[in-house]
Amino acid sequence: MDDSVGPLRIPPQMSAYADKHNLFHLLQRMLTSLLTDKPEDPISYLIRLLQTTDVPKIMLLGPPAVGKHSVAKKLSAELGVVHVTTDSLLDDQSELSTQAREYTLTQQEVPAELLIQLIKQRLNGADCFSQGWVMEGIPQNYLQGLMLQQAGVCPKHVVLLEAPDDVLVERARGRMVDPQTGDIYHQSFLWPADDAVAERLEKREDLTEEQRLAEVRRYRCEVTTLAAAYQDVLKVVNSDQPITDVYQQVVTFVKTRRYYRTPRVLLLGPPGSGKSHQARQLSNKYKMVDVSCSQLLRAAAADGSAVGAEIQSYLVADQPVPDSLVLKVLDERLSRLDCASRGWILHGFPKDLEQGKSLEESQHQPNRVYFLEVTDDVCLDRITLKATDPVTGERYHALTRPAPNSEVQKRLKTRPQDSVPRVTLKLKVYRRHAAGLRSIYPDAVHIEGDQDFQSVFEALESRLTAD
Repeated sequence: MDDSVGPLRIPPQMSAYADKHNLFHLLQRMLTSLLTDKPEDPISYLIRLLQTTDVPKIMLLGPPAVGKHSVAKKLSAELGVVHVTTDSLLDDQSELSTQAREYTLTQQEVPAELLIQLIKQRLNGADCFSQGWVMEGIPQNYLQGLMLQQAGVCPKHVVLLEAPDDVLVERARGRMVDPQTGDIYHQSFLWPADDAVAERLEKREDLTEEQRLAEVRRYRCEVTTLAAAYQDVLKVVNSDQPITDVYQQVVTFVKTRRYYRTPRVLLLGPPGSGKSHQARQLSNKYKMVDVSCSQLLRAAAADGSAVGAEIQSYLVADQPVPDSLVLKVLDERLSRLDCASRGWILHGFPKDLEQGKSLEESQHQPNRVYFLEVTDDVCLDRITLKATDPVTGERYHALTRPAPNSEVQKRLKTRPQDSVPRVTLKLKVYRRHAAGLRSIYPDAVHIEGDQDFQSVFEALESRLTAD
C-alpha cells in the first residue's frame, strides 16, 4: 500500500453546490423521517416525502390565558396547516381517542403514553403530512417533550408566549367564548369587530381563580426545562402587547426556515466600520476561518514563493496588488480543508464591481453577505484618533480608550495610513464603488454599524442560520 497517498478531499465547488440546493437539509430530512417512521417500503415512502413541500411543523406553548388559541387558529388559517389541540385529539373517533375520553369523563389526566400515541396518530394523517401542523399547548412538560422526541415528533419552530401573572389573571377573568365557533375573545384585550358575534359571546367559568393560579404556577415550574429541550428552534414572544404585534412576530419567525449551511460569509463596509473586529468575534464563537485579505497578502509576500515575491514588490511600492494575484492567493486559502469544513468569513475583498464579479465567478461564492453601514464622520473618528505606544505596544483611542497619563500621551505614535487625508481618500474610494458592490449582492443584509460592537455582533449572528 502506498503510504504517500493523502486523504481524499472534497472540492470546494461540491460544497457550494450542496449549500446552494440545501442538500444537507434534504438528506437530514430524509434520514430522520426514515428512521422515525420506519416505513415498510422505504423507496415509496421517500418518493412521497420528496413530492411534498417542506411543510411547517410548529408548537405553540405558553401559560393559560396567554393567547395560544387565538394565535394558533390564525396561523392555521394563514399557513393552511392543521390546527392540533387536546380537544381536537379527543374529538377523533379512533379507538385511542375513545380510551383518552374515558379519563377526561372522570376528570383524570390522560396518561402521557396515551397522549403521545394520539398525537403520533394524528400527525401521521395525510393532511398533516402534506400540509403541516401547528400544535397548541402540547407538550405541557419536559417528560411529554422528551416522549414526543422519542416518538419522532420534532418541530421546526417552537413559539413560547409569555406574559406576567397579573396579566394572565386579568385575561382569564374577562375571557368570552363564541358558542358557534369556539373562538375566544376578551372584554378588554380582544373584542370581535362583528356586532353579531359580540352579541352571542358567553362567559364560561370552567375554573376558579385559585385553580387558574395553580395552573400558572405548575406551568412556571415546567417552563425552564421545556424551553431548554427546544432551545435550538425556540422563540420567546412577549404576549403582553396588542395581538396584531404578537402575531406578526410569531408569523415572521415560523416563516423563517433554518438550514445547516457551511458558512461562507462576506463582510463589506467602509474603512473603520468594524469588519475586522466582527470577523474575529464570529470566528472565535463559530470556529469559522477568519480570512483578512490584507493579512493574507502580507503572509504571501513573506512566504518566499514566486507569487509572494511579486506581491511584495507591490506592497513595498505602496501600490494596489493586481486582482489576478489577489484571486490566486484567495483561491489557494479558501480551498484549504479548514475553510471547506468549518467555513470562512472574508473581509477586505472585494473592493469594487470587477473584484466582486471575479469572486462570484469563482468557486468561492459567499452564502451570507453583510454590509456594515457607518457614516464617514464615525469612520474618521474611529481610525484617525487611534495611536500606539511604541514602548509597550498598547493601542489607545482619544475618545474610547485615552492614554492613562500625560507621559504615555506624549510618546504615542499614529500610523501614516491612519492620517486624516489618507483615510478620507479611502472613504471616497469606498463610496465610489459601494453602489456596484450592492448591485452584485442585492439580497445582502445591511446592518447599522454605528452602535456598540456587541449589538452589531448580535445582529450579524442572528442571521447566520436564517434562510
